[in-house]
Amino acid sequence: MEDLSFLSSERRSKAIAHVQDEEYDILIIGGGITGAGILLDATTRGLKALLIEKNDFASGTSSKSTKLIHGGLRYLKQLDLALVREVGKERAVLYRNAPHLVIPERMLLPLIKGGSFSKFMSRIGLTIYDIFASVNPGERKKMLTKRETLSIEPGLDEEVLIGGALYSEYRTDDARLTLEVIKTACGLGGIALNYVGFTSFNYEEHQISGIVAEDVLAGNSFEIKAKQVINAAGPWVDQIRGQEGEINGKKLHHTKGVHIVIPRERLPVQQSIYFDVGDGRMIFSIPRGGVTYIGTTDTNYTGDLKVMHPSKEDVTYLITAVNKMFPNAELALKDIVSSYAGIRPLIHQEGKAPGEISRVDEIFVTDSKLLSIAGGKLTGYRKMAKKVMDMAMERLVNEFGYKHFSCQTRYVVIQGGDIEDMSTFKRDLDESVIRLGLPEDRSFYLTHTYGSQALKILADLQGEDKDIALAQAEVTFAIRHESMHTLLDFFIRRTGKLFFDPSSIEKLLEPVAKRAGSLLNWDDKRKEDEVQSVKQALREAVQFE
Repeated sequence: MEDLSFLSSERRSKAIAHVQDEEYDILIIGGGITGAGILLDATTRGLKALLIEKNDFASGTSSKSTKLIHGGLRYLKQLDLALVREVGKERAVLYRNAPHLVIPERMLLPLIKGGSFSKFMSRIGLTIYDIFASVNPGERKKMLTKRETLSIEPGLDEEVLIGGALYSEYRTDDARLTLEVIKTACGLGGIALNYVGFTSFNYEEHQISGIVAEDVLAGNSFEIKAKQVINAAGPWVDQIRGQEGEINGKKLHHTKGVHIVIPRERLPVQQSIYFDVGDGRMIFSIPRGGVTYIGTTDTNYTGDLKVMHPSKEDVTYLITAVNKMFPNAELALKDIVSSYAGIRPLIHQEGKAPGEISRVDEIFVTDSKLLSIAGGKLTGYRKMAKKVMDMAMERLVNEFGYKHFSCQTRYVVIQGGDIEDMSTFKRDLDESVIRLGLPEDRSFYLTHTYGSQALKILADLQGEDKDIALAQAEVTFAIRHESMHTLLDFFIRRTGKLFFDPSSIEKLLEPVAKRAGSLLNWDDKRKEDEVQSVKQALREAVQFE
């Protein structure tokens, strides 16, 4: 792979000057997982491709999911077998290409009286799921008696429990996955710019020929030329479609998904659990480090897409559901240490409740040849990218005389995933972590956050306090290789600490701000503003109205 210098925050001005002098084959609006996948697909077809994102990469839906690369058991319940088959196959591809970011999880499905899954239907359903989701023989479903289920999770409600089932899922870090896909594309010649927003389209003979963009950090506008523009802006897709006039046909349907995070000791589950809420819905409870996160809600959302926080009603719903399934937990609002809310950009289906709306993706084409894609799932991002790029490629061939190249991403290893033997890598990293005086659990964190890149971070470790030294090495890496421009970029999307390890931030905030300020030439006011933005985000994560 080539030098990733355009992802250096210190070289941002050079990158923006560069893109103004070029004409791109493909210009992607939106830096979530869908846009990231399109950038990688376009780049590996040999096309000159640029991605812009008005905020940070993965700052929308792609950092606020349940963080599962799953085979779609919930869609099997809706008899959407085609979607189960597709996401199951894609899960296997992603596990091969990003072994550091896709972690196998045994998911427990408690079976309860009057629940969504009976013993008979769960046995049949999970057998179908194993086949359609391409589950390896050694990881296939295992049916459990009531006693066996309680031996695994003794906190479950014995009064309603009738049995259980173990099946296979995969956990990920959605923001890191998005970022690493972008970095992979940039390593192969693509360019990605965060904090560059779309303003308007430019036209030649009624066809889109590029856009006017805004450098959000510098406050100035500039033009970008492109033969094909692809709108992958997630919840904002219709806003961009609306720039060309009234939207005809299908539109987006926004639904809100909320997650809460509690200390692991308050709900010490042994593995991930997918359980009945009691109103026909099901939610996940997933352990991650020292916390357990719980979600998700699924309600209509028509509010402001820029500012959205979990409501008291949202989090009370989740707490009530947990206390019903785990009667001894007795969770309360005060137990929540963090929370987050995301928007699902679904395709509207008249008369259907939020949980009933299909998660399939759809592509829209305008007379001016704008391609827009919305819907879909995290797991299926590669196939979504392939579909929209196949259409873009066809146009480039037919109208501009390009040579046709097919999708190449099925076997592209994602940045950090170039690990021949994961067991050996983990063992060697364990030894390095201990030798450097870091707590042992940092090895797991480094492996599944950075993969092979963890070695570069450890090589930069300096200072007596090892936790501070590690955080400062991470922020240096993020600035030089991952387009980090704010402390929220670092604490939310580069490391996940604000959601999943908020207690660590008090100690790390000032040292990280000092290192970032030094590298990015922040004055005292900018540094203080950055520190206060993190403190405000920490407060908002536990304030519910």
